[in-house]
Amino acid sequence: MLRTAPRLTATTILAAALTAFALLAPASLALEALERGSVATLPPVGEHWVWVPDILLAHSYLYDGDSGEVMATVDGGTTLSPKPPFFSPQRGEFYSVDIDYSRGRRGKRSDYVSIYDAVTLGVTGEILLPTRTSESASSVAYAAMLDGERFLATFNQFPNASVSIVDLAARRFVEEIVITGCAGIYPTGERSFGTLCGNGTVLSVTLDEQGRKRDMQPSSPFFDVVSDPVMMAGGRTGERWVFVSFAGIAHEIDFGQTPPAATAWPLASEGERKADWRPGGRQSVALHAGTERLYVIFHQGGSGTHKDPGPEIWAYDLSERKRVARFGLPNFTAAFLGANVGVELESFTGWLLRTLLPDDGADIITVSQDGAPLLFARNSNRGAVAVLDARTGEHLRFLLEAGLGGMRLEMAR
Repeated sequence: MLRTAPRLTATTILAAALTAFALLAPASLALEALERGSVATLPPVGEHWVWVPDILLAHSYLYDGDSGEVMATVDGGTTLSPKPPFFSPQRGEFYSVDIDYSRGRRGKRSDYVSIYDAVTLGVTGEILLPTRTSESASSVAYAAMLDGERFLATFNQFPNASVSIVDLAARRFVEEIVITGCAGIYPTGERSFGTLCGNGTVLSVTLDEQGRKRDMQPSSPFFDVVSDPVMMAGGRTGERWVFVSFAGIAHEIDFGQTPPAATAWPLASEGERKADWRPGGRQSVALHAGTERLYVIFHQGGSGTHKDPGPEIWAYDLSERKRVARFGLPNFTAAFLGANVGVELESFTGWLLRTLLPDDGADIITVSQDGAPLLFARNSNRGAVAVLDARTGEHLRFLLEAGLGGMRLEMAR
């Protein structure tokens, strides 16, 4: 076979010249360059900064949703799906729940909370945990920082369902609270959280001033775990959490009452349900607390499609319990492929990609909590995150080069 000679583009020539210079440069020059190096630092964490975990490389990117720039990267140990770090403005620290093994993927296991300085991202300490930290493909609600930024809670799944409590201020593990038959951690105050239970109830857990269990209050059953379970992802406003069922029923849980009280209402009309519109995704619910605006990913599919991505986000006014908007989503496949082959989405080739490539939408969303909120959406199998105006649904930009995919999105503050 005949081979054509490679084309000598300006980029190729420049790269070759730089490589040759690096190889031929004297050691003293290289040493001087290292001595003049500096450590990058982070500006104050912005309201539109979002954590984007990458399941392949097991780390989380920190993006600025306004500029689209990557601000930092934090390693996630050897976890199945990295849990996004938590930010404490009071102490100026990030906290990451990590798991490691002494022989890579085997050997002695260590569970711990890594503590990072929020300016330099240097590790300033760690807090050891019992080796029971649980994880799943998305690990939604598997760890949470309670209000007040003092206590961090992590969900354990073996040998019993339990929650490990960490005092971040004192940098110590406090105790393990058994929550048999329940899963997930949903903060409701400085020393309280709720958890979903397998008998169709929620459990409200209250801590004392030291972070030890003070009280637990179960609710009455409010959903059928067989005919219409609720998803793990939920949205919070104050002491209320909203969970969505597989069939599209919103369940509002008021943890401010003892025991917690539940109210249910449908997200889709009868005609929409007959057309098989239903919620779906791995993190399919987001809630803007200031406006009490609930966002849910919707798709058309039958029973058993509760993890499927959807092409639309439906927005609801919680105070009136009615839908106020439907947002279409951009083409994640085109954005992901275009970024990897160097095609601008606004170009003619980009238009062809958007037109010709099929796309099934998003299965993960989150929303910022400021006065001009941004809605972030991703498909777990694409390395691209869409940024939308949460008030109008306008697509503003993509966050690109976000690894090969991941099961979560989480606001940095």
